[in-house]
Amino acid sequence: MFGRKRSGGRRRSGADDGYDSGAYAEESGDEYYADEYDTDEYATGDYGAPEYSGYAHAESDYPEDDYGEEAAAYDDAYPEDDDFPADDSGTEPQRTGPYDYDEVAELLESVSDQRLDLGSVILPVPPGGQLQVEMTPEGTPQAVHLATEHGRITVAAYAAPKSPGQWRTVAADLADSLRKDGSAVSVQTGPWGRELFAVTEGADLRFIGVDGYRWMVRLVAAGPTGSADEGSPLVAAARAIMSETVVRRGTEPLPVREPLPVVLPQQLAEQLAAAHQQQVLAQQQAVAAQAAARTAPPTSVLPPVMPEQPRRGAAGSAMQQLGRN
Repeated sequence: MFGRKRSGGRRRSGADDGYDSGAYAEESGDEYYADEYDTDEYATGDYGAPEYSGYAHAESDYPEDDYGEEAAAYDDAYPEDDDFPADDSGTEPQRTGPYDYDEVAELLESVSDQRLDLGSVILPVPPGGQLQVEMTPEGTPQAVHLATEHGRITVAAYAAPKSPGQWRTVAADLADSLRKDGSAVSVQTGPWGRELFAVTEGADLRFIGVDGYRWMVRLVAAGPTGSADEGSPLVAAARAIMSETVVRRGTEPLPVREPLPVVLPQQLAEQLAAAHQQQVLAQQQAVAAQAAARTAPPTSVLPPVMPEQPRRGAAGSAMQQLGRN
């Protein structure tokens, strides 16, 4: 949509097969804030679709800050290009996104109503896609998922060194972690080079990563068996979204692999805050009801004790006997 990326004197890695993402650039349109942008479908907790619930396991069990000792270093302290291994993605043809925000900011203004701005990433929303927000227990957004009829797509951006190469090491660490959990993992080649395809107990996963200038963006497509195969509708939608993604890195120094913050649109943030408050209130009421039940006096299950009746002898009761005397 934005045309060929301007180099700006920055080295890029990966290749693009020219995947046509026009459908997502043009069709999302004004429906983004109307029927397709369904606020009733936001999830304030973990994603609960049973057919690929394993995705939540894959995402939470491989945090970025566990990938190696270099995670404690800052991106500006990293060595320059020559100290990184060459990318294995082959010759680079004309490519599309993902884009750096500084390079397309002016063009983005003309299509801002067709995009979902999450602060660190700006995404197109596929036709029929629904937004689902995963919240922390404190009520802050942790991840944003695009749910489609074929599966779920999650895009997140991370701080990276000035030189490319972070996705290559992240992919290797992810593959090792997945294999240790018993998943079948293969490395495949996609439009941007290396992709990971994993078959887990709960879902099929495809990880797509792209290195930018001081950022790395990672997309995870998750769905039922066969949905993340090469040529599937879910993978086509994922690549189309990645090719139109814009990353807003910011200027502050951050540790490499630090997730860039997710900032929700104001309207959505207010709705989720209200929903979270209602959830907290309901939990507090449930706890109070349980506490009241514990402090209430116990209810006896024994039959009531009847008052003792006057004893009667063969000649009648004592009063009757006195009356005769």
